[in-house]
Amino acid sequence: MLRRSVFVCFLLWLLTIFSPVLLAPQPVLAADTYVTRYLKVSGGEPVEMDLDAEGHTRSFTAEDLSAGKKLFEQNCLNCHVGGATLPDPTVSLSLAALKGATPPRSNINSLVAYLREPMTYDGTDVTFWCRQVPESWLKQPEVEKLAAFVLRAAQYAPGWGVENFES
Repeated sequence: MLRRSVFVCFLLWLLTIFSPVLLAPQPVLAADTYVTRYLKVSGGEPVEMDLDAEGHTRSFTAEDLSAGKKLFEQNCLNCHVGGATLPDPTVSLSLAALKGATPPRSNINSLVAYLREPMTYDGTDVTFWCRQVPESWLKQPEVEKLAAFVLRAAQYAPGWGVENFES
């Protein structure tokens, strides 16, 4: 019985000594290996991405793009494996396809606008293939990180959005 009491006291002492370490705030999200390797974004250097058609840019860190990748995996991966669009394979998430849409979806603001209110590729009607992403679901900074991930992947990820899955 005495040994058990000593052991419990020792554990409590350890917990009080190490609790500041255990309860210290942890980094929210470290950079994903995919982002650093294939999207060519190092941990310390943000990348400039087109914000709008007027030439304004915005910086995104590897952590931002990793957060965007995580959102993509949680919300978009069922239909957009590797940048392909499974419900309509003729329209991918390649940079050429994003630029060719009406209106183009090749910058952060235009892709966010599309995510907020998805339209058909030619812009003539609402599409039900892609879910609408309201502000109540993803706040503006989150949906911008998601858009940044998609656009950066469209620019740099090998095989992203290819029409031929064997490529």
